[in-house]
Amino acid sequence: MRELVLQCGGQQADSLTDALIQAGALSACAEDAEFGTPNEQPLFGEPGADASPDGWQTNRIVALIPDGLDPHQCLAQAQGLVDYQISDQWHLREVPDQDWVKLTQSQFAPIEIGQRLMIVPTWHRDQVQARGRLCLQLDPGLAFGTGSHPTTHLCLQWLQEVMPPDARVLDYGCGSGILAIAASMLGARAVVGVDIDPQAVQSTVDNARSNEVSVAAMLPDALEPGTFDVVVANILSNPLKVLAPMLSNRVRPSGFLVLSGILERQAEEVMAFYEPWVSLTVFQALDGWVCLAGQRREHTP
Repeated sequence: MRELVLQCGGQQADSLTDALIQAGALSACAEDAEFGTPNEQPLFGEPGADASPDGWQTNRIVALIPDGLDPHQCLAQAQGLVDYQISDQWHLREVPDQDWVKLTQSQFAPIEIGQRLMIVPTWHRDQVQARGRLCLQLDPGLAFGTGSHPTTHLCLQWLQEVMPPDARVLDYGCGSGILAIAASMLGARAVVGVDIDPQAVQSTVDNARSNEVSVAAMLPDALEPGTFDVVVANILSNPLKVLAPMLSNRVRPSGFLVLSGILERQAEEVMAFYEPWVSLTVFQALDGWVCLAGQRREHTP
């Protein structure tokens, strides 16, 4: 395998990668050509902000081409598919043979969280020593949530330290279902996972089945009226602010609300949105992120 490497302007990246794939490349991606230099340009803003519509100012295009494909032919065919001049400054670099499956799997090792939980990819389950922990089997997939992000750590920490026994739990924005599954394994008597992404709902169903726990996963419109002992939402600060009335009213009086996906500097602002219903405080912080938690007041608007 070889990689064909060239540069293009920000607005040309999408069409050029598409053209190279149509011309026979196995894959193509865009990188910041200034990555690692003082001119490196952040493409995404802070969590919840919109991406730059023009991408990076200068893109490095890397296309994986099979050994039998002439790069000159590939570029000539791609040129016929776009309405601008493709750079004639390009080079090839060899891609060493790899067992890509094993390489990818090696990046996801078992993760111990607190005193009671361990997140275990399925390819490690026969080698792992649980040492009395609950093993939640979870492989990386299309839905967010592998246990490696600080916000997931913080929510899992709250569930194992604070969640009341026999609780009814709502995981709003369930992603892979990791929090919902953990809540069930830690003793919740009923768990519901909700997500706006049908793929996330299916991932939650599949992962719950793999872990032999019961989680009802659904889209928001399918969630029936009612309240829960615990509502946990690991999303981002902007949607959490918008969802404040709905999430708060899903918590029974004296029940718990747990929020994450919030940067430390955003905590006060998010707390203010929930103040009519819940006095949130910082449960824990990790790597610049916080988990907010509090109990709903007996009498609220």
